[in-house]
Amino acid sequence: MSKPAPIQDYSEELTPPQPQFIVVASSDGDSEHQPPSHSRTTSSAISDVESPPITPRSLAFGNNVNPFSPPASIISFGSSVTDTPAQTPGHHAHHGSHSHFPFPDTTPRSGITSRATSMADLSRMSSGYHSSRPSTADFGSQRGSTTRLREAFTSPPSRPLTMMSVAQVSNVERTRPKSTMLSAKGALQKPWIEERDPYSRIAYFLTYGVMLLGMAAGAIRCWTGWTGVPLIKSNLCLVMDETFGSEESVFGDNGTFFREVDMSGFGNGEFEMTTASQNNSFVKDGRLYIAPTLTSDNLGEAAIEDGYVYNITGCTFNITRGATYTDPTHASPTNISNIASDNAFDLNGYLKACSAVSNSTTGHIINPVQSARISTRRSASIKYGKVEVRAKIPRGDWLWPAIWMLPVDNKYGPWPLSGEIDIMEARGNGPSYTRQGTNWVRGSLNWGPLTWLNAVSKTFGAWPLRRGSYDTDFHTYGLEWTEEFIRIYVDTRLHHMMPVLKLDKQSFWDRGNFPRVVQNGSETIVLDNPWINGTKAAPFDQSFYLIMDVAVGGTNGWFPDGAGDKPWLDGSLTAMTDFWKNKNKWLPSWPTSVEDRAMVVESVKMWQTC
Repeated sequence: MSKPAPIQDYSEELTPPQPQFIVVASSDGDSEHQPPSHSRTTSSAISDVESPPITPRSLAFGNNVNPFSPPASIISFGSSVTDTPAQTPGHHAHHGSHSHFPFPDTTPRSGITSRATSMADLSRMSSGYHSSRPSTADFGSQRGSTTRLREAFTSPPSRPLTMMSVAQVSNVERTRPKSTMLSAKGALQKPWIEERDPYSRIAYFLTYGVMLLGMAAGAIRCWTGWTGVPLIKSNLCLVMDETFGSEESVFGDNGTFFREVDMSGFGNGEFEMTTASQNNSFVKDGRLYIAPTLTSDNLGEAAIEDGYVYNITGCTFNITRGATYTDPTHASPTNISNIASDNAFDLNGYLKACSAVSNSTTGHIINPVQSARISTRRSASIKYGKVEVRAKIPRGDWLWPAIWMLPVDNKYGPWPLSGEIDIMEARGNGPSYTRQGTNWVRGSLNWGPLTWLNAVSKTFGAWPLRRGSYDTDFHTYGLEWTEEFIRIYVDTRLHHMMPVLKLDKQSFWDRGNFPRVVQNGSETIVLDNPWINGTKAAPFDQSFYLIMDVAVGGTNGWFPDGAGDKPWLDGSLTAMTDFWKNKNKWLPSWPTSVEDRAMVVESVKMWQTC
């Protein structure tokens, strides 16, 4: 084998290196002008390691593309003088019809030599970086030799940056804080904070100190909150467990609930009359329904508005007002139906509760709505214990569903001196109602030293349903009541409709902070404590019974004036008439389905502490 052609030394003028190639000597000894053959055997004078074949980057072979041509990253050299690039350092040009590649000035270690080409060198070449791939014919001899040039390189040259390129960011060495770990000699290195000013050190310890104090305070708060939750400590004995199996068991002679029949408005100026009709209260499929209906369905609109005298059937004024029913020592089945048999007969009260006359001239009408009010007044009551009612409230403007309790005996005087416990009250107006619609339920205690002085504003609360409303599903409305506390909740103790009231800490007289003297018109009244002979829980230290009803409207302020396009004013003498005349505003909101218009009750449970 002939030796390779001598290599000219360009080391002095070499700037950025060009890609270098190796020409393997042919068998005939002509290494300067004849490219090597396509044999895979290399000359032992160069290297005993075989160079790998060139793999094309693209598999698309055209008529002028040689699949074994160098890749596009290699600069194409033309064979003519005009195609020859200007001579640059490190590049030796042979003028004439033949081109010859320069060789590196170092001896190759593996028979393959390659150098990276900078962008500055590529820019000086006449055939640009994006020129077509050169064919092997450009590098061969024109003497008909079939040998080919074998090309090898270690890495492609850098490509120019374009709009779609991402520049490689070199890693920036960051100064890391000194470690506080033990050194090799066992000495503890100083923490990085000591290298800073004293204010940074103070801020460091202050920040973490406050964090630790906050965590400790949170743990203490959780512990005291857990241990401070009041619970019923006494045993509970079941008094009532009604699941509404039949009409007879609920409303029969010995039934659980008693229908109160009245037209008086129950002291709230309500617009409905309560009846004993099965249209307004009935049992179906294990559920109790309390549903409002229109009086005009029975009497007609003309009778409601003018010239009609209506006497309600089965009026219970004698029972609800007489002492016979509220006093267990006088109660007997023989005199329950007698009107005021054990009390002075109140004619005016009876006429208001049991009859009405419509007169268009005076603006008086017969109650335009019929509904129901049922109670356990004859069957069950508790003094301290627990109540749970599972129910779904009705939907419809100006409907007023309620689950509440009144004292069996007004020991401390008429309402609200003897107290009232509202387990649940709601409004049938939709969630868009600005004064808490069907997505709110409320619990409260009513109490005060005078009939017109109620301190309910000091003991009430409400619980919203953030997703949905209470008229679409059943919820459990509960009361827990002992000598020590009263809790009113919905579904769980965590959802309290009223803050838990500690009864053993402060009396209601002190809680009310009432003035010693009040003015009622021109009359000056000196207030006395009506619960002075009771416990700190008075007036809520007596037996109470349960009531469930669906009222409509009213003039006591439950539906505030000016809210929700209210069609009447509380102070008007014709409020009920105004409500009825504007029925086109509220009646469309009442569902035709009794399932949605009624308060539906699944179960009622009452326990007494024992």
